[in-house]
Amino acid sequence: MNGGDILSLITVFVLAAFVGFEVISKVPSVLHTPLMSGTNAIHGVVLVGSMIVLGTAHGSLQITLGFVAVVLATVNVVGGFVVTDRMLEMFKKREPPKKDDDGR
Repeated sequence: MNGGDILSLITVFVLAAFVGFEVISKVPSVLHTPLMSGTNAIHGVVLVGSMIVLGTAHGSLQITLGFVAVVLATVNVVGGFVVTDRMLEMFKKREPPKKDDDGR
């Protein structure tokens, strides 16, 4: 890989970061839960990809980086579902407190 290739990759990464920030910042609050669910599905694909990379790794550096990728992708997927579950809990109706037998 030469310097031009690296510069091209960095340029694409920076442009993708700016576009992603602009798109996500324009999403209304009501759509955050469906957006989070869709993002979790994408991260599931990332997890599968990192497992494939780990399975084809040769050498200790590749195995270590693949393992770190699998761990981080797993944490990301699980954390995303936990956040989505907590967000959905906020929209559930709460039952009024039950009165005791003595009327309190």
